[in-house]
Formats: sequence, structure tokens, C-alpha cells
Amino acid sequence: MIIGYTAGVFDLFHIGHLNLLKNAKGMCDRLIVGVTVDDLVTYKGKKAMIPFEDRIEIVRSIRFVDAAIPQYDMDKLSVCKKIGASVLFVGDDWYGTPKWQDYEKEMKDNGIQLVYFPYTRGVSSTIITETLTELKDKE
Repeated sequence: MIIGYTAGVFDLFHIGHLNLLKNAKGMCDRLIVGVTVDDLVTYKGKKAMIPFEDRIEIVRSIRFVDAAIPQYDMDKLSVCKKIGASVLFVGDDWYGTPKWQDYEKEMKDNGIQLVYFPYTRGVSSTIITETLTELKDKE
């Protein structure tokens, strides 16, 4: 059985999120998704608009997701080992960045395949949040 893992904030759930989950599920038997807890979102210098409890329930309810778990830190390798994942899925917007080059080596050294999916152009939670903020400021 191939177990896949991906993680994200999944704030303001959109078609890009759905594409990632659908594509990931198509490449594994069991897809486990880490949903970033609010404290970690804050640590990354952001603030989720949707509370963690709601975000994880939304992700858990997607038919492509077999299990949703809290993501408490950025240590992808330890969570992959803990859940038995042999594949880690991520958007290609991270491809070639120093952080993900390190992850690539780390995953390869531990027999975990890293798969990049095309980023859904023109849509992101950041763009949606900025647009909503602009609209609110105009009121």
C-alpha cells in the first residue's frame, strides 16, 4: 500500500487546494493530509482567517482525503516516517527553493519520493485574503 502525505494551512479552501488533493490521491492508496495548527501559522508570520478546527474539518471532508492530522511543525521527514508515507506531495511553487532542495535530499536519503504538482495559476489563499482586505477597506 502506498501512503502519501501532503500538508498546508488550507485557509480559504480553493480550487488549487482541491487540485493538489485530487492529484495526490491519484498517486497513492491512502492520502494523509497535515493541516497547519494556528500557532504554527502565526509562527510563519501569517494569520489564518479560518480557525484550525474548521480548516481540518473541511479537509477531512474532502473525498480524496483518507485522514487529516494536525501539523505542529515543519518537520516533513519525521511525520512521513511516523505515518509510513512513501510519497510527499507539494506544489511546484516550492521547487528549486533552498529549503525544498534540502527536503529533496532528506527525503531521497530516507527512501521517500517527493512529487511536485503544478501550482494552480492565478489562485492562492494569499491573493484571496488580499482581495478581501482591499474590499473591506473600501467599505
